Amino acid sequence: MDVYINGQKIRVDPKRAIAKGGEADIFDIGHDKLLKLFKQPDHPDYQGLPHEQQAARDRLQLHQQKLPQFPNPLPPRVIAPNALATDKAGRTIRGYTMPFLKDTNVLLRYGERSFRQTGISHQTVVHIFQDLHDTLSKLHFQQIVIGDFNDLNVLVRDTEAYLIDADSFQFSSFPCRVFTSRFLDPLLCDSQASQPILCQSYNPDSDWYAFTVMLMQCLLFVEPYGGVYKPKDLTQKIPQLMRSLKRITVFHSEVQYPKPAIPYRVLPDELLHHFHQVFERDVRGVFPRSLLDHLRWTRCTTCGTEHARPVCPECTHTPKSIPAIALVRGTVTATRLFTTEGIILFATVEQGQLRWLYHDQNQFRREDGSTVLGGALNPQLRWRIQGKTTLLGYQGQVIRLPFGQATERLAVDSRNAIALFDANDKTCCWVTQDQLQRRHINHSQSLIPYAQSYIGDVLSEQTWFWIGTQFGVGFYQAGNLKVAFVFDVQHGSMSDRVSLPRWQGQLIDATCTFSDRYAWLFLTIQEQGLLQYRCVVIQANGDIVATAQAHEGEESWLTMLQRGRSHSDTCPYCAVNNFLLAATDEGIIRIELQQGQLMQTKAFPDTEPFVDRDSRLFIAPHGLYVVNPHTIYQLQMA
Repeated sequence: MDVYINGQKIRVDPKRAIAKGGEADIFDIGHDKLLKLFKQPDHPDYQGLPHEQQAARDRLQLHQQKLPQFPNPLPPRVIAPNALATDKAGRTIRGYTMPFLKDTNVLLRYGERSFRQTGISHQTVVHIFQDLHDTLSKLHFQQIVIGDFNDLNVLVRDTEAYLIDADSFQFSSFPCRVFTSRFLDPLLCDSQASQPILCQSYNPDSDWYAFTVMLMQCLLFVEPYGGVYKPKDLTQKIPQLMRSLKRITVFHSEVQYPKPAIPYRVLPDELLHHFHQVFERDVRGVFPRSLLDHLRWTRCTTCGTEHARPVCPECTHTPKSIPAIALVRGTVTATRLFTTEGIILFATVEQGQLRWLYHDQNQFRREDGSTVLGGALNPQLRWRIQGKTTLLGYQGQVIRLPFGQATERLAVDSRNAIALFDANDKTCCWVTQDQLQRRHINHSQSLIPYAQSYIGDVLSEQTWFWIGTQFGVGFYQAGNLKVAFVFDVQHGSMSDRVSLPRWQGQLIDATCTFSDRYAWLFLTIQEQGLLQYRCVVIQANGDIVATAQAHEGEESWLTMLQRGRSHSDTCPYCAVNNFLLAATDEGIIRIELQQGQLMQTKAFPDTEPFVDRDSRLFIAPHGLYVVNPHTIYQLQMA
């Protein structure tokens, strides 16, 4: 497809697509510029969806009037439309250009424990929200309302918070009609509805409401209406999505607080009071800047708790006790194998043996305590393990760090800020220059590697892939193009005829785990303001043997597993034969594949003290390994 920018023809190359949303695709057009191209009614994502096709027509008609009148100038942290992209005649607006902001993360990641534990402090988060507060105040001064203000349209670089999707801003006579349920002010909704739906126009107060939701999520790793509502009176039970409409927050006495979340008592009373006032008593207005400016985090020298109060809320001024090595809960015996004051970054099982990498006292160390590398935590680092060798991915590079041997660089792709690679105990695969490559390791020959080999063509900046012991699974998407594939890990042959279920929204997260026979692929997608969860079970030949889907707020095993889970480049679930074991805040559950259906068949409530929804599970010789951020247990169930 061709568009015209200032009279110059621009050929839109699907291979240069860098992002995909529900309403538009984003393309890199060079010279540090991006093209946001609105989806036409005949876009493949809308095929067979007449309601979506009409919505696309309505949006395009609105853009013809709105974009030429876009306010200028805007605050420096707003990624605003630059030049308009039109048809050849210059009469129909099809999109616009904007600056290409590199080396950023969406604000959503800062509300995830796994991301933050890789070196991003609470005080850094405070600085980010101070910056965001300044930008929001300036927009409101210019009579501009963000409207659909959410953690996917804020990009963070260091402590700078940039706003994107500016074309949906509300100004003059142009309303914002899209919304994201988790950040929608309930005062703008029908209180009798079954879920939040925008019924009134956005206003500055609704922006500050969304700001407060994001701040709480990033400080505590839980949203205001997170957790599980379990009223003693079962007649009071309501669907999850109705909780904001009824103001049933995580502070409610009958809400089970998520185990991975930070206890809210670490926050100062003034900030907690403000959260209560906003989310339970409908107080609105500008978020008090002083609550951010006076927020100072410190670590207790006695018990190690990080808090923002004058006195540690946890410390009893006695040394923190070390849990017993062996603990018994009902039918479960948990043996503590390892604990650290640092953070466990990666773990895997090779031939029945658990191996892991952790960071402590500015050193990256292996399970035997040997130092792999010195330095601080960095969220851009990715890790894998092959026997005694540690693999590091950083800035498009894959580096082998073999124990007692020289470091070796396997791959470099300067176009990727994060290295795209995965490994098992014998093979490492990576993406470079639009190709999927592999390298096999012969452990019997002192880790002498075999030659590098080509697997198949992919798209460097748009590919997700994972490998098991026998085969790998992946997909890439760019513009209208979406291709899924399987490949033989040992021999490298690829088939790209995998028919994944269609989706039209923005892909938020993807992760995969393997048994010998199946790959279990999990997808999180934001569609029409709601998170959608999908599980696809794939055979080595590429056949889809089962699928399941659910949306946030729905009561299902899939929602229980995916909602609120920290996104990670490794899957926390454990697949064995035709079933999956997964940790929840209430213990481990078992999901089985039975006659093409996925269903929960068993729960293990006695495992509850040792796991939460972010725990990583691995098969042990006699039970399960449970890897938490600071502790590793081996569980045996009678």
